[in-house]
Amino acid sequence: MNAILFPGQGSQIVGMGSEFYNNFEIVKNIFKEADDKLNYKISKIILEGPEDQLKLTQNTQPAILTVSYSIFSVLKKEYNFDFKSTKFFAGHSLGEYSALVCADSLKFNDALFLLFERGKSMQEAVPVGKGSMIAVLGSKIEVIENLIKEVKTKGVCEIANDNAEGQTIISGDIESINALQIILKENKKKFIPLNVSAPFHCSLMSPAATIMKEKIELTNFKKPNINVVCNVTSKPQNNPEEIKKLLVEQICSTVRWRESIINMSNENVTNFIEIGPGKVLSGMVKRTLKNINCFSINSIDDMKKTVDESKK
Repeated sequence: MNAILFPGQGSQIVGMGSEFYNNFEIVKNIFKEADDKLNYKISKIILEGPEDQLKLTQNTQPAILTVSYSIFSVLKKEYNFDFKSTKFFAGHSLGEYSALVCADSLKFNDALFLLFERGKSMQEAVPVGKGSMIAVLGSKIEVIENLIKEVKTKGVCEIANDNAEGQTIISGDIESINALQIILKENKKKFIPLNVSAPFHCSLMSPAATIMKEKIELTNFKKPNINVVCNVTSKPQNNPEEIKKLLVEQICSTVRWRESIINMSNENVTNFIEIGPGKVLSGMVKRTLKNINCFSINSIDDMKKTVDESKK
């Protein structure tokens, strides 16, 4: 069985999707639809940059959706990929919106609007320089949870992403994250400070969650035609009202990606297909599961190979 994965922020690169844009009319139409909905040339930022514009959260989020949805549409309509053996869709953070669009639960132009607003509200939730994020590498999540308890009195310090075995992202205010770094050094734990514009997926994002609750509630969602695994629960959810609630919760909650991958594997998924820019999610899958098939579709050649492999 297959699971199709959709990447989140951090996978963006200027020129992503350009090969598909240059070769398929369907992709040109999707990029134009994105420009029309957002009322500015997101297509130009995706294809030509500049990089500092693409890295702005309110641009990054709809940009990654646009590229993921474009590649998915080519796979579905030009290559007639057989989705009968696909059991789950799952997206990392903003990628959950891509998954819902591709599962016909959410309209593409509604998702564009929501992600633009999500990016903007998340960026504005915490003043620049007040928050921080770090990646802790090679440590069990239970060990990290215990170390976080030691800095709780300093302020907000929470697990933002449980990405993979030995890869955990921590988010919070700068004082508590700095205090945690000292404790990690004392305990000889490896970590990397992340160059991010805000402390995502922690309770400091609650102003963004409040804004997005209203906008998500006004948006029409349908039952997905393929099970979409949600970040907050690491389990599939098909009830549109529950999906809305979980998308709001997701802004301040841990992205339970490692558990999502394990849960899909336990449901007989043996092939994970990443659709969108980069190969970040495939790397996470390989860190978490051994002897698993991973495919990343970034180019037409990747797509041909994936389609051929899926027929074996």
